[in-house]
Amino acid sequence: MHPAIRRLGGYVTRRIDDVLLGLVLALMAVGLVVLFSASNESFTRATTQLLSMLIALGVMWVFANIPPHYLLRLAFPLYVLGVLLLIAVMLFGDVVHGARRWLDIGITRIQPAELMKIAVPLAMAWYFDRHEATLRLRNYAIGTVMLVLPLALIVRQPDLGTALLIGASGFFVLFLAGLSWRIIAGLAAAAAAAMPFLWSALYDYQRQRILTLFDPMQDPLGTGYNILQSTIAVGSGGLFGKGWMNGTQTHLDFIPERMTDFIFAVYSEEFGLFGNLVLLALFLLVISRGMLIAANAPTLFTRLLAGAVTLTFFTYAFVNMGMVSGILPVVGIPLPLISFGGTALVSISIGIGILMSIHSHKKLVQT
Repeated sequence: MHPAIRRLGGYVTRRIDDVLLGLVLALMAVGLVVLFSASNESFTRATTQLLSMLIALGVMWVFANIPPHYLLRLAFPLYVLGVLLLIAVMLFGDVVHGARRWLDIGITRIQPAELMKIAVPLAMAWYFDRHEATLRLRNYAIGTVMLVLPLALIVRQPDLGTALLIGASGFFVLFLAGLSWRIIAGLAAAAAAAMPFLWSALYDYQRQRILTLFDPMQDPLGTGYNILQSTIAVGSGGLFGKGWMNGTQTHLDFIPERMTDFIFAVYSEEFGLFGNLVLLALFLLVISRGMLIAANAPTLFTRLLAGAVTLTFFTYAFVNMGMVSGILPVVGIPLPLISFGGTALVSISIGIGILMSIHSHKKLVQT
């Protein structure tokens, strides 16, 4: 091989974590296989998703090569920009299907809430890193305000799925920064006491989703349809599944949103329990690798950021599988690296790229 090509290859891959990349590629491959079946063998859909994956991998490589100290400098400005964009959405945003989530900037429309998936844990990790030597209760209070402000703006849109993910990422930063279990228990008790008020603040469709979780048969052809059909598909897969592209619930069009939010139902029907165990193993390996990177990170900022990114990835997978299996309410959260769509794929890839950057830029500890 020519030395120049060898040097170029080394430059491209030097910041890439081979283990994490292998797991990501395996999950993406599973996603393409399932999508081809879920889309009724549509090469157009598969090609579109493949292009989105290539873009996501490119974005992952870019972030893997950004040193963490640059992310530290960008954290607070990015957070402020995100909050300002959310305020602009509230005032001037486009309404699509009854939700005001998009902002028209002339050449295209953007969804600022997606930016906050990265900006919120970045900014909160930056804040706690700055006050590492003197952390007090008021610091956790300020960190909570940094989380609640964008969260309130996103819930108002409304976008419950994105709000859940951002809320989870912010909570993970607070928890990993050392928030006391007593305070967490107190906050949980306060939230339980406030349930009647929170219930009244929910939109009608959000309350109906929760009620449907407990009794989907109350409206089997309406609000309960999604849960009933997805659980039927999951259960009908049995131990070994019905085989690739042989799922009856899938190909008779019973499963709703089968390429996006409910793609796990398609996978379960066609690959069964053993297929699910393989998929769970891949997800657990990604999470384990991320937590190992967090544990070995050299600074508080990188530890908090790596931990929050990894646990948010866990939240993606857990909530999606939970809602498809009928143990959680239906919210708009895709199965990471599997579901069709480019936006979530890119945001997840940014997080994985950050993990790679933290791993490859860590300082050597001298003995």
